[in-house]
Amino acid sequence: MADYIVSCCSAADVSPEWMQKRDLRYICFSFFLNDTEYKDDLWVTMRPEDMYRRMLAGEVSKTSQISVVDYVEHFRKLINEEDKDILHVTLSSGITGTYNAAVLAAKQVEDEFPKRKIVVIDSLAASSGYGLLMDYIADKRDEGWTLPQLAAWTEENKLHIVHWFFSTDLTFYIRGGRVSKASGYIGMALSICPLLNVDYKGRLIPREKIRTKKKVMKRQLEKMIEQAENGLDYDGKCFISQSDPEAGEEFRRMVEDTFPKLKGKVQLFPIGATVGAHTGPGTVALFFWGKKRED
Repeated sequence: MADYIVSCCSAADVSPEWMQKRDLRYICFSFFLNDTEYKDDLWVTMRPEDMYRRMLAGEVSKTSQISVVDYVEHFRKLINEEDKDILHVTLSSGITGTYNAAVLAAKQVEDEFPKRKIVVIDSLAASSGYGLLMDYIADKRDEGWTLPQLAAWTEENKLHIVHWFFSTDLTFYIRGGRVSKASGYIGMALSICPLLNVDYKGRLIPREKIRTKKKVMKRQLEKMIEQAENGLDYDGKCFISQSDPEAGEEFRRMVEDTFPKLKGKVQLFPIGATVGAHTGPGTVALFFWGKKRED
């Protein structure tokens, strides 16, 4: 058993059972529907279909990043319970300011517990790509890596987690100002599905405009063939997150049929509330180990 704790945020978009199995602690983001606050607790207290139904009915969705006070409470609780050092990996700083909050909180808690060390790392990853990074981190911890070794490995390798995703419903991209009204409504009328990825700074970047779900799924699979380590012989792990269960399951089958050497089955998760509050329904996101992100 490691002499340190590994922790992350709920925006890693996996399940509570998966977190427990991998022995990872996590702290929850918050989201709002109209003026009511909820915890992004990996869909324990709300089902994704209920959130999207309410969003489609006109309720305003927004999110709240984890504060310094929240992080102080989280770190303090972990140390009080287990008296161990902590490696905490945050959601990408290209999406939220929570990394800076975690750094400030870590310094405060280290001052309270001078024998304990808290290392905070910016994942530069999102959704289940962040979850996939945590999976690799948990593997290294279980292999007996020390905290300094694992922190150094994570910083050196985190940009090898490749993200590609598309959305068939631009409604909430338009509402959030990520897509102009004119472009968004024209795009939906023409069945355009934007293909996006996460760049080397951890930001969501639109890359291509593709007509129809079938074609964008094919293109997303081509991206994995091009960028996965060893191409079609890729033998690493693959995660998919989705806010379109039918499309997510179809794409999972496509990946498994194309990459027969995968390490285990593709793990398929619902997109979490923090990401889903901004993207809405209709998104399928793909994550794998591949070429280092450089743009």
